[in-house]
Amino acid sequence: MAARRYVPNELLGRLVGSRLYSVNFMYDYVQLHFDRPCGDLPVLTCDAMPTVTVVNGTYADGGPGYADALRSLITATVVSTKEATGTGLSIELDTGRLALHPTPAELTGPEIANLTGFTDGQWMCWRPGEDSFEDLA
Repeated sequence: MAARRYVPNELLGRLVGSRLYSVNFMYDYVQLHFDRPCGDLPVLTCDAMPTVTVVNGTYADGGPGYADALRSLITATVVSTKEATGTGLSIELDTGRLALHPTPAELTGPEIANLTGFTDGQWMCWRPGEDSFEDLA
């Protein structure tokens, strides 16, 4: 049996309709927890910090208001997602937007992000130089 080829935005797109219910800041990464009507509890772990766009501006990790902007998205619903080389990952919520496309200087390890928590066992790990981050090789 041949290995299944990765299709950009296929798994990330499953977040559409999900609600962001928790933001967990860890030592050097953040976890975004979602719930879905079907019972899945996806978790997007970002080893590179996403930028956050809300009504009053765009915020980057380490800048004033970043944590508050990210927390303000709790209870927001995912309305669309996008994944592509050159832009990385984008999650549009009904009250803001998350974008994940680090610069080479912002890479802190071998992974950019991973998405887990689907009841069917599907998951994805994004790394520099692979899939939608080919431009970071």
